[in-house]
Amino acid sequence: MTNATVTIPKQADYSVTAAASELASPAQSRAQADALKSWKHTMSSRLALMAFVVLGASGALADDMKMPMNGKDIKWGPAPPFFPKGAEFAVLSGDPSKDGLYVVRLKMPAGYKIPPHNHPTTENVTVVSGNFHIGMGDSPDEKKGIELTSGGYGEAPAKMNHYAWITSPTIVQVHGQGPFAITYVNPADDPRTKK
Repeated sequence: MTNATVTIPKQADYSVTAAASELASPAQSRAQADALKSWKHTMSSRLALMAFVVLGASGALADDMKMPMNGKDIKWGPAPPFFPKGAEFAVLSGDPSKDGLYVVRLKMPAGYKIPPHNHPTTENVTVVSGNFHIGMGDSPDEKKGIELTSGGYGEAPAKMNHYAWITSPTIVQVHGQGPFAITYVNPADDPRTKK
């Protein structure tokens, strides 16, 4: 956990106005002064508690954070069976099979194609390297697609049919809200049904 120093500024002293003090008896003035002292103590305690909670929470979040890594350190494996064969896959953050945020990377060779499909949640794709082509619609039409190069970004809203093809070795980063799922427009294109 990170050490931190919290400084709580001293609050200004408040006094009863002259008009109010003239109307109040000495006992009422003492009661007002005691109430003000109590309020100041309570507020100082609450501020200190809030600072402790905020700093403690940020320390806990930092403790849960995965270690930063360079691209060369990413552990690649075969892509899940819902992708056409030939791609590699790496989970950077989260669990794409569960509810919650996830970040994954997909490494694809030149000539790789993903037939028209959609997802139940929005898919966000950033090209890390290579040439990633994406098109929208129910059937692949390379004339209607757009080429995204390194640093390019594309978003496919939930349930929108889209397809992709690769013209050079390419890595994309995909992030979104899990669980990740894919439905092919033509069930015969689903690699899970092919033998």
